[in-house]
Amino acid sequence: MPVLAILVGLATGFVVWGVLDQIQSRSVHKILQRELRTQLDQRSRENLIRFDHYVQNYASTATLLASHRRLGHYLEPLFWPPGDAVRPIIYGATPPPWVPPAREQSTLTTPTHLLLVDREGGVREVYEVAGKPLPEEIRDRVGGQVLSDSDVRAVLTRLSDGPMLLVSSVIEDVQGYPMGYLVLVVAVNDEFLAASQRGMPLGNAVLTLVDSDDLRILVSSRSDEPFAGSPVDRWSGEYQITFQSLTQYEGTDWNVMFATLVPEGIVAGLAKRVGQFEERQRLISALAFISVFTLVIYLVSVRLNRVLKRMSRFSQRVLGIAQPGPERTGNQLLLLEEWLHQFGQLVLKTREEMRERHESEMRQSEALKTAILEASLDPIVTIDEQGSIIEFNPTAERAFGFHRDQVLGKRFAELFVAPGDRALLQILLHASREQGGGVAEHYARGELGVLRSDQSRIPVEVSVVPLMHGPELVYTVYLHDVSERRKAEREIKSLARFASESPSPTLRVTRQGTLVYANAASLPLLAYWGCRRGQTLPLFWRGQVSRALDENRDLEQEVNCDGQFYSLLLAPVRELDYVNIYGREITEVRRAEQEARQHQAELVHVCRLSTMGEVATGMAHELNQPLSAIANYANGCSRRLHSGMGGKKDLLAALRQITSQAERASEIIRRLRALVGKQPPTRSRVDLNHLVREVCSFVEYDCHKLGVPVDLELSSEPLIVSVDLVQIEQVLLNLVRNGLDAIEAIPPGDRCLRIRTARDAQRVRVTVSDSGRGIEPGELTRLFDPFFTTKPSGMGMGLPISQTIVHDHAGRIWATSEPGAGADFHVELPSADAVGPIDETTE
Repeated sequence: MPVLAILVGLATGFVVWGVLDQIQSRSVHKILQRELRTQLDQRSRENLIRFDHYVQNYASTATLLASHRRLGHYLEPLFWPPGDAVRPIIYGATPPPWVPPAREQSTLTTPTHLLLVDREGGVREVYEVAGKPLPEEIRDRVGGQVLSDSDVRAVLTRLSDGPMLLVSSVIEDVQGYPMGYLVLVVAVNDEFLAASQRGMPLGNAVLTLVDSDDLRILVSSRSDEPFAGSPVDRWSGEYQITFQSLTQYEGTDWNVMFATLVPEGIVAGLAKRVGQFEERQRLISALAFISVFTLVIYLVSVRLNRVLKRMSRFSQRVLGIAQPGPERTGNQLLLLEEWLHQFGQLVLKTREEMRERHESEMRQSEALKTAILEASLDPIVTIDEQGSIIEFNPTAERAFGFHRDQVLGKRFAELFVAPGDRALLQILLHASREQGGGVAEHYARGELGVLRSDQSRIPVEVSVVPLMHGPELVYTVYLHDVSERRKAEREIKSLARFASESPSPTLRVTRQGTLVYANAASLPLLAYWGCRRGQTLPLFWRGQVSRALDENRDLEQEVNCDGQFYSLLLAPVRELDYVNIYGREITEVRRAEQEARQHQAELVHVCRLSTMGEVATGMAHELNQPLSAIANYANGCSRRLHSGMGGKKDLLAALRQITSQAERASEIIRRLRALVGKQPPTRSRVDLNHLVREVCSFVEYDCHKLGVPVDLELSSEPLIVSVDLVQIEQVLLNLVRNGLDAIEAIPPGDRCLRIRTARDAQRVRVTVSDSGRGIEPGELTRLFDPFFTTKPSGMGMGLPISQTIVHDHAGRIWATSEPGAGADFHVELPSADAVGPIDETTE
């Protein structure tokens, strides 16, 4: 009986295990295949996402290069006429001036070419980064598919050399005028695909781009095997292939798909390992089941040998199995069979619970590994309740400079956390435990400093997530480096303080004239306007602000704040409807200009005195004539009175002559005083013909001495000009004196001095011509240089000062001459806009 019971138990156990094993094997195989396909699809999508992010990095790079101030300044003086077919400028080994210097190493593969394209798609400049000429196919492709005025565009296109990525961005000059586009040309090759997955190991997997029309591989991430150009079906037996669409990068004439190839050996090996593991588990369960089952039968058979009825009653009490039928007597083996059937159901139920528990443990273990190994690029550390490290991902190894084996089992806080922040870490761990109660959806977050292997400190943002790993509570610590963010925050704060720290006034005014910002350097302007921050500017300045916004252009104004001069630039920001006012103190500049004008006036006065010294003899002779006449008439009247000769009429006539000659002498002295006197410049309207006659009266004696009459050819109409009379008379007197000096050296019969006046549109001209020996061509170009003279006793300042005076009157002066044929000096002045009454003081 016991031997038979053991044999029956073994046979029954093996039969039951065989049936259940077949059913469970098929179920496990289906679950495994479905899970593997899900994992492959997930990995393929993640590879495609990283590929998309990598392409977007090129779009960001194109945007940065297109908006760089170096490119804007380079485009400022350029003009690309529409439809202008020109040969593009090629840059080889030397980068073009519009490319900024690289400051740090980039994770992107280097583009083969950088293009500057005008708005019609014409290539203007080419930078051959890789040293290779630009394919003609690319010049034909640059157009509406690649270029966009609204956003940055990235297009995958197929060339004879292989796939290419074309990234375009709008470029503008410093004034914001759109000039064209910046195009990055990037070769999509094995290096490109491998770099797009940088930071995530590919293992034996292969990334490819596949032409969806003929299902051929265009390029792959593996260069050691001949994938490129081969059909996809060739590799279907060796790899698990997953396809993803790339419609967002396709051109209109090409369809491309993104494919991930995972070796069948890896998939099969994983399936085999999982199957073997399940098979071992099933075998262990079967052996346990059979052993227990056989042992139970054996024990039952032993008890049956003693007292089968007693065992039946005992089984009823323990298992609660009701005996079948109203009669409990009969064949005890049949009763035992019925009892074993009930017991088998209980064992099956127990086995199913064990299997479900085992699968749950496997899922928890897989979730933990996935959370650690499939994380983002941030370091992740898992610690237990005592703070010891139990997991350390690869990103943490690179970030901290420790290998995983070096840190497992060590205290996280003592090894990595800065001493001053360890208490904060304990607070975060406690907070996550209190908030979450061991549930992963709750976490605690904070910032602290961590140490690398070289003891350098970096600021990180910490997120602590509690997780129940079986009966044990563990913490997943996510660390995000915020060094760059801190640096950017410091730069932003520095830029925010830039205006307030500027020594020049900086203000911001709304369209309504409300002052919303003013730095400390703007206090003199606020005092001048009589307003403070939040108040409105005076009416005139409100009008200037509105004008700048309406016309959308910069305006300049100058103000005098109690002796401080400021030049103000009103720069409108039309999209935000306010105006920035930038001030620059120009007090010293205006003071220097005033001193220069004073020095110039003094120099002109000195030159005028020098000129009057030269004509002093003539003026003395001219003054002597009326004085001699006065003396003669006075002596005649005296003799007539003494002799009693002559009547009253003769004496009155002589007295009238004395009065006339005295007035003549007074007029000569008045003109002399007006020419020599030092007075501020005053402009008045006068006839240019009158000024010429006035000057001729100064040199009348010198002309008589040389035997040369002045030939006047004056305009018949009044030539009204608004000038400083004394200064223009000085210019004309200087030219006439030069002409007299020139003809003094030639025979008397050849001497001639001519003065002509005429009108030329809105300007008037006076020309002084002499018949001297003329001026050499080499001397003609230097006539108006200071201290240049052809006279033995000259200073060389007459003509430079005359030129300065004429320029101050918005006119010009020049000379023409032919050697041996005399010289002509021309003075051109603007005519008065309207003819008014002539200043009586100049007549």
